[in-house]
Amino acid sequence: MGAATSFTQQLLTFDVDRSRFALPARLLREVVRAVAIAPLPKAPPIVEGVINVRGAVVPVLDIRQRFGLPPAPVSPEQHLLIAQAGGRVVALRVDRALDLVAVEEAAIESAARVVPGVEYVAGIAKLPDGLIVIHDLERFLSLEEGGQLDVAGAARRKAP
Repeated sequence: MGAATSFTQQLLTFDVDRSRFALPARLLREVVRAVAIAPLPKAPPIVEGVINVRGAVVPVLDIRQRFGLPPAPVSPEQHLLIAQAGGRVVALRVDRALDLVAVEEAAIESAARVVPGVEYVAGIAKLPDGLIVIHDLERFLSLEEGGQLDVAGAARRKAP
């Protein structure tokens, strides 16, 4: 019999408020330096505003607010992670993008198994240098927040 097949998942690690997190690399489009964020009236509180990414208006999600971390002003040292969240492209403002790491599937614990009912977390990766919380971008925006964002975006497009 052959050896069991080992699967790995590519993760982009990043820092927010001195804590390390990750996103599945398959969802990531690009990493860019932080830029000024334009406010988006009527957007849900989780949306910091919008940015222009090569002609496309992209909402910036407030990862700090979602996880109860203190707010921080935008600075050029920060990064924006442009990623796919369900059917929409979003940006996450982080303090710093770190590394692309390959993690064995066996080293990733299901968040639901660790803490049942936890939201916005896909899993916990066990690495030699510590644990990393893996964000679940598919559920980062609630259905209600997604609807509010759609309404705010439509209002922005209609404004003179």
